[in-house]
Amino acid sequence: MIVRFARRSFEKFKRIMDLFLSIAGLTLTSPLVTLAAVMIKLTSKGPVVYKQNRVGKNGEIFKIYKLRTMFLDAEKNTGAVWAQENDPRITPVGRILRKTHIDEIPQLLNVITGEMSIVGPRPERPEIVKDLKALIHDYENRLSVKPGITGLAQVKHKYDETIEDVKKKIKYDLLYIRKMCWLVEMRIIAQTFIVALTGKGAR
Repeated sequence: MIVRFARRSFEKFKRIMDLFLSIAGLTLTSPLVTLAAVMIKLTSKGPVVYKQNRVGKNGEIFKIYKLRTMFLDAEKNTGAVWAQENDPRITPVGRILRKTHIDEIPQLLNVITGEMSIVGPRPERPEIVKDLKALIHDYENRLSVKPGITGLAQVKHKYDETIEDVKKKIKYDLLYIRKMCWLVEMRIIAQTFIVALTGKGAR
């Protein structure tokens, strides 16, 4: 009973923190997002905001929002594949947005609507989730919480280049789920700012 009470209290704290940080973040970064939107529009064809299906808590599908960083129809011939360092599908402006993580800012809208959280495992596409479920036996546990904009895997690991990299990131995600508490949240958020400032970290 004490554990359930502590869990509910943490979830309330997490939701309040999510709303506060999202509203503050959108307000403070609106000039930056506007500038990024203009640069995207001037340098490549296609929409400024990119919408894509992702898998959320308990396997529910939702639309994630990002500033577009790839060329239009970049995956027409390849299908769904993970982004890599020096990915040729990414535009010059997109490289800057990805390195600084500015492209993730629109996901604060997903947090406000309750589809995502500030901290949590990064949401994957349905087709990738299907493949990972077949390869990793405890992957389903990763879907027991809301996905996040940042997470333990993002501040501890870099781009996925092999299936072993993916497995390592999932281990970090599962560790986060086991250790979830307000102190862990604060540490990950603080580390995320460091990653954003240095341009290092996972995607």
